[in-house]
Amino acid sequence: MRFVIGLALSCLSALAQQQPLSLTVHPLKEGSTYWIEGGGGNSTVVIGQNGVIIVDAKTTPGGGKQLVAEISKLTPKPIAHVILTHSDGDHVNGLAGFPDGLTIIAHQNNKNEQEAALKSGGRGAPPANRLPTQVVSKDKETMKIDGVNVTLLHWAPAHTSGDLVVLFPDQRLVATGDIIATQLPDALIHLEKNGSSEGWIKTVKGIVALNADQFVPGHGNLQTKADIESRLTAVQEKRNKIAAMVKEGKSLDEIRQAVGDAPPPAPGGRGPNFPSFTQVVYQELTKK
Repeated sequence: MRFVIGLALSCLSALAQQQPLSLTVHPLKEGSTYWIEGGGGNSTVVIGQNGVIIVDAKTTPGGGKQLVAEISKLTPKPIAHVILTHSDGDHVNGLAGFPDGLTIIAHQNNKNEQEAALKSGGRGAPPANRLPTQVVSKDKETMKIDGVNVTLLHWAPAHTSGDLVVLFPDQRLVATGDIIATQLPDALIHLEKNGSSEGWIKTVKGIVALNADQFVPGHGNLQTKADIESRLTAVQEKRNKIAAMVKEGKSLDEIRQAVGDAPPPAPGGRGPNFPSFTQVVYQELTKK
């Protein structure tokens, strides 16, 4: 009986993964520049002279195929380049549904994290034939892809150790990845991927200094520079408050209550249970 129930649950899970996703295409400049939400992290699409550049690739192979199908409605040009903002599965796993022959660009640490995920069983990484083919190791690299000027920026480990911020200078457009995720009030830091709250602040200061007007976040709606600046101010103030209370010897629970955090979720719930920003800063400052 247990086997039958387990088989049924597996079949239901597989069926759910096959269901069409709800993707929404938002034009930024009709005919050339779009952002596409749904199915995982946001994706940015820029159509070049001969091919298409995509930033981030959705969560599942099916989601990746749907993203490719949506882009085929916008242009007959092939997808040739994918830029990854970081290594989280909801931004990279959709590559399994993309065509062959891609140039996949990512930070060196992003590639390292994906290789580690594959080595440990593949959770949170695309297949080995969809790992990055071109890595970025400098803090700033500029390139022209299919006639499109692109600047790739890495100030410090922030959300993860391998973050890339993607600037399209001619479009005055930035793809931030999960450095900005608007469904959360604070910064989302993956300590297990060597992210850093100090690095997040440094990175967002860099982002707001860019000559850009529109910012596609990793999750949530399109942002303005004023939106990013407001988030930066709020996070800096919260981090300073946490740091002062750590210096006073306050416990994590006392600090959570003082800054107004919701109680931590019970263990064993559905979905990932990421440490809160307060917990991240507390762990960074106390090494606990």
